[in-house]
Amino acid sequence: MTSRRGAPSSSSTVSKDKYTIILPTYNEKENLPIITWLINSELEKNFVDYEIIIVEDNSPDGTLEIAKQLQKIYGENKIQIISRPGKMGLGTAYMDGIKKANGNWIILMDADLSHHPKFIPQFIEQQKKHNYDIVTGTRYQFGGGVYGWNFNRKLTSRVANYIASVLLTPGVSDLTGSFRLYRKEVLEKLISVNKSKGYVFQIEMMVRANQYNYTIGEVPITFVDRIFGVSNLDSGEIVGYLKSVLNLFLTI
Repeated sequence: MTSRRGAPSSSSTVSKDKYTIILPTYNEKENLPIITWLINSELEKNFVDYEIIIVEDNSPDGTLEIAKQLQKIYGENKIQIISRPGKMGLGTAYMDGIKKANGNWIILMDADLSHHPKFIPQFIEQQKKHNYDIVTGTRYQFGGGVYGWNFNRKLTSRVANYIASVLLTPGVSDLTGSFRLYRKEVLEKLISVNKSKGYVFQIEMMVRANQYNYTIGEVPITFVDRIFGVSNLDSGEIVGYLKSVLNLFLTI
């Protein structure tokens, strides 16, 4: 496990930590029951106090109905649902989730099974050991990896991370990853100043964290490409990514 040290957070300690997992969803009806079961299984056996907030963006595949069924199974104390009129972006999904969050820690992860909840206890352990403000999963340190991608996609991801790292020097190895643990107030601050959209949103979060001297730890994770549904990555996103990274370099 690797880390970058910065100035310690000034937030007060909380005697009993609670973790809010925010899951933005769009067309995830097959994946949502599985990821929910995995989260519950991993965190219950590790005695982690948690809740899940599903931020549902009016999926045409019936994801909202599945979320409601899961809420009945696990209870409203474990699952909250935010139903939105359409796709409104990751930043607003996270902010809407934070408004309903009862936890003092926020975990951001994808609902498509690419992020395994088994790593969450490692995030928590790493945070407590070093009192980090943020712990981020990395595919690009020893013990991490990517499964289910072809060579071209792996190369694209590596190059994208390399370009952003050289231009922005944020001090973390995996800039485009979205599996992270944040202090609630730190996440609120970073989202409030974040101006990017799409895949660059996650990069700017780390660049801003470095700018504000928040402490960051890294935990190696294995990323698995989605089994159900369709990835949102296309050529337009790649072009937009390059433009946005250059804009961050020029403005931050």
